[in-house]
Amino acid sequence: MGSSSGNSSGSTQLQNSSSEEDLQLVMMDQRKRKRMQSNRESARRSRMRKQKHVNDLMAEVAQLSKENNQILTRISITTQHYHNVESENSVLRAQMGELSQRLQSLNDILNCMNTGNSVFEADQNIQINQDSFMNNSWNWMYLNQPIMASAADVFQY
Repeated sequence: MGSSSGNSSGSTQLQNSSSEEDLQLVMMDQRKRKRMQSNRESARRSRMRKQKHVNDLMAEVAQLSKENNQILTRISITTQHYHNVESENSVLRAQMGELSQRLQSLNDILNCMNTGNSVFEADQNIQINQDSFMNNSWNWMYLNQPIMASAADVFQY
């Protein structure tokens, strides 16, 4: 009987150890499933963060592109204004040169007229031509003509 009781206690120990192993396997399986589920959730959150970051970057790209286009438009407008002002300045410089020459010519004429009496008195051989520019009535209309210059005239030089 002693041997049968030894066998039953040995079989009980064997059953206990196998049930303990089964219990450990079940617990390890549960932990494994729980860890896998946790990893899935973590990966899902990571993908969501990554997608949000990509969306934020795309929005920033769109905003920066819009600002870049606005800056390029302002640069284009400013450049056009610069060219217009530069052209107008060239015309004004040409007109100033022409007016300076005209003023110098008029001053020379005045000087001649002021000093001309003594020159004419000293030199009796000089005769004034009756058909000179000032005495020809057809030429009087040219005296009041405005001086015109355009950007094309200035750029020829």
